[in-house]
Amino acid sequence: MDNVSTLILAGSLIIIMLGMGLSLRLEDFKRIVLYPKAIFVGLTNQLLLLPVIGFLLAISIPMQPEIAVGIMILAACPGGPTSNLISFMAKADLALSVSLTALSSVITIITIPFLVAFSSEYFMGTGQEVQLDILQTIGQIFVIVVFPIGIGMLLSHYKPVFASKMGKPVRIASGVVLALIIVGLVLKERANFAAYFQQAGIAAFLLNVLTMSLGYFSARLFRLAKPSALSISIESGIQNGTLAITIAVVMLQNTSFAIAPAVYSLLMFVTGGILVYFFSKKDKKK
Repeated sequence: MDNVSTLILAGSLIIIMLGMGLSLRLEDFKRIVLYPKAIFVGLTNQLLLLPVIGFLLAISIPMQPEIAVGIMILAACPGGPTSNLISFMAKADLALSVSLTALSSVITIITIPFLVAFSSEYFMGTGQEVQLDILQTIGQIFVIVVFPIGIGMLLSHYKPVFASKMGKPVRIASGVVLALIIVGLVLKERANFAAYFQQAGIAAFLLNVLTMSLGYFSARLFRLAKPSALSISIESGIQNGTLAITIAVVMLQNTSFAIAPAVYSLLMFVTGGILVYFFSKKDKKK
């Protein structure tokens, strides 16, 4: 992609994260003290188990090195606004979902650069790995993720009416932007997309299903209530695909790395929709 395209992509993510900030409150960060067990289980799934599963899939399933790196970028990312929307629609614990998204978005500023550097060196081989400036990458992620979230939270606190009105339009715009990004990537990589999709599709689907399943059952193992377990499941399996694509295209300047996150972003709406249908149906029966 050219410089204009990368700037548009980065700007789009900033707007999306600003929209997420509009829905956050300071209380969302305080829940780490009020509900430590649920937060601990959720963050363990997101920050530790998700990258481990991503790595195991990347070394187990035959795929191009670029796809493997894309899977690891995706596994390194936090949940996003989509996970909060699916939690709401599935009658999960929305407060827990929002809290996990907020906390993981802050923590992964540090973890993403190291995981990306490791996966690049491991899968791309000597001489082909992406040279990544860790401190610069941390700064870039802060600017496009945490800074706009902070602005959104300030607007939500001081201009609650405005924040409430802007919430829905920004969510709609987020979906449209993600769709356009995926279309652009498909066109850019159209010569290799069919082969890439075959490789990335299996890994992305398994990453989504396995992490959602592990999130739910690990939460139940710790005797958390079903709504909380469902939120942890969604947060574990619905990642911020837009952020993953931005890291691949803007920071690493390689659209091939963005194929796996793009495929994943399509699949997560399917699995998320099934989850919403299943739990909404159970809720109606009750």
